[in-house]
Amino acid sequence: MPPTDTPSASPPALVSETSNEAGWRQRRHAPSLGDVYASVRVPAQSASFWRKLMAFWGPGLMVAVGYMDPGNWATDIAGGARYGYTLLSVILLSNLFAMLLQHLAAKLGIVTGRDLAQACRDHYSKPVAMVLWVLCEVAIAACDLAEVIGSAIALNLLFGIPLTVGVVLTILDVLVVLYFQNRGFRLIEALVAGLIAVIFGCFLYEIVVSQPDWRAVGGGLLPRPEVLTNPGMLYVAIGILGATVMPHNLYLHSSIVQTRAFERTDEGKRMAVKFATIDSTVALFLAFFVNAAILVLAAAAFHRNGYHGVADINEAHNLLTPVLGATAASAVFAIALLASGQNSTLTGTLAGQIVMEGFLHLKLKPWLRRLITRLIAVVPAFVVTLMYGEKGTGELLVLSQVILSLQLSFAVVPLVLFTSDRQKMGSFVNRPWVKVTAWTVSLIIIALNGYLLVQTFWG
Repeated sequence: MPPTDTPSASPPALVSETSNEAGWRQRRHAPSLGDVYASVRVPAQSASFWRKLMAFWGPGLMVAVGYMDPGNWATDIAGGARYGYTLLSVILLSNLFAMLLQHLAAKLGIVTGRDLAQACRDHYSKPVAMVLWVLCEVAIAACDLAEVIGSAIALNLLFGIPLTVGVVLTILDVLVVLYFQNRGFRLIEALVAGLIAVIFGCFLYEIVVSQPDWRAVGGGLLPRPEVLTNPGMLYVAIGILGATVMPHNLYLHSSIVQTRAFERTDEGKRMAVKFATIDSTVALFLAFFVNAAILVLAAAAFHRNGYHGVADINEAHNLLTPVLGATAASAVFAIALLASGQNSTLTGTLAGQIVMEGFLHLKLKPWLRRLITRLIAVVPAFVVTLMYGEKGTGELLVLSQVILSLQLSFAVVPLVLFTSDRQKMGSFVNRPWVKVTAWTVSLIIIALNGYLLVQTFWG
């Protein structure tokens, strides 16, 4: 039988801290997402590979949602329309970076029993932890802003609902999320998986009808020097990178991997790290397909036909059917956008809860936490759509990705620092080659996002 939710076992029975954990923690704290902590059964060590994989399957899909949210769409569309298939290599590289960072996030949560927010609170002084918390809340609000705008645009495209009304309707997501949260964590994972299947199916259709040049697609996966030497191409490439690697996903993943009731021994943790890594890596390959498909679609539909200036979701939607000659192309595109926005809402809610409880050790009622986060996103989105319409929402979507880029280094650096510390990780500490690779990736992300910010505000 597939693994199902079980009542949370008491933390003392589940968690037998190793010496490195006990040394790190000054005092005992409640586990991350205590309501669902260790609530999903895991088969014994002697079980088959596939049974264990299915038990750990799910958190990776929830993490992958952040890599295909509406914030990614504009940069992928602009890259494909302007430069054809050339920037596919950037999407591939971004996903490889993401696979490494998500592996480290999962390992941190499994080995230490602390999510990234709790780990920062344990390690840093209170003022530093408070600054990190504020920055993370800003990033989550920016991510939520992208979800609000994406969902509102999708509702407008599908049903003609005005953008301002669509923005207000996204507040109802609070009720939807609460309903599924109360039904068990496996149900949330199943819902996310279903929406990802919808997105995947929609873009599979778009790829078929757009008939891309597959030889050029293969060539686009190979890095080219012109990505660095062409200023315009470099700017779009950095935008793709900044929109792909999401800071809140690192907090999210380090927490939700703890929903599995694996043995809190070195052997049990080693198994959990192994299967959590397989789960997230496979899921991020699905996210790579979606992001690559958006760029390939833009290249095949717009770049090939001379529409090099398309960089807006609304414009892309309006042009797809006439350019491709496929009646359903625009509608399918909007359905995928709506599914993407709703999926991101589910994971964004959990990330917000994890961050607030982890940094502040403060619990709010789920509906209140969700409502506060959503209102922070809804108010500016509503004002901008009321005053500037479609053009304003597009610019606001870009701004949300710049904000995420600004916060990214404040999540990546502590993550690499903690997982490279033997006192915290014990025998699970990053190996030398992983440490070097992780710091290299971190420095690249920081440098490129710094360049993006400078170009955005002063370029």
